[in-house]
Formats: sequence, structure tokens, C-alpha cells
Amino acid sequence: MSIAVELSALAEAIARYRFAYLLTTPASGAPHAVAVSVAMEAGELVVDGGGRRTRENALARPAVGLVWPPEQASDYSLIVDGEAALAGEQLRIRPERAVLHRSAAAPQEDAVAGRCGADCIEVMPRRRKP
Repeated sequence: MSIAVELSALAEAIARYRFAYLLTTPASGAPHAVAVSVAMEAGELVVDGGGRRTRENALARPAVGLVWPPEQASDYSLIVDGEAALAGEQLRIRPERAVLHRSAAAPQEDAVAGRCGADCIEVMPRRRKP
């Protein structure tokens, strides 16, 4: 199920969570994950600070992901993909795609067939007119 939502709805969704994990990509190896606080300013997600490795990864490979974990297993995680840019000590992320995601109990035949047993709702920021 997909539901297009204006960008302002993303700020409302973020407000329901305590923190996010910011995922950046190093030159080699596993993704780098750090817990961060995120604010929404002028249509961008803003992360203050961040470590040296996070900043270096985002500068070299600006495609990043953010995951806000649910408080309860039955709740949704919020997952946002975006493009990051450094602005002084801040990392500013332009959201490109957002999804509310949670695991769903898959019927046995779905698990055997290898089909996804998830319950997702897509949250797309409304594109601004140039």
C-alpha cells in the first residue's frame, strides 16, 4: 500500500520517534550506523555534529539512509532515503523516499515461497515545483 504525503507529514512522523540511526557507506565494508537526533528545517532533515567517519562517508557518497526504530515490535519503523550534504557542522539530508515499515506475520506458504511478510506504507515527499 502506498500513500503520497506532503513533506510536512514527514516532520509529523519524525516527531513520534525518539532517535534515528543514520546509515552511511564507507569505501569498503559494512554500512556505518550511528544513533542521531534529527530535526526538519526548510524541507531538509538536519543532523547536528556527527563523527568524522560519518562526515567523510557522506561527503564521498552522499546517498544515506535513516531508520527510526519502533518503540514496540508491533509499531512501524520509519525509513528515509536521501542525499546528504555538509553545511558546517551539520549534515543536511534532502529526503527522497520514506516508508513506514513493520514485520507482519506471514502465512506459512508465503514464508516457504520466499515472499515478503512485511506491512509497508510508502511516504513520499511532495515534489516542489522549480
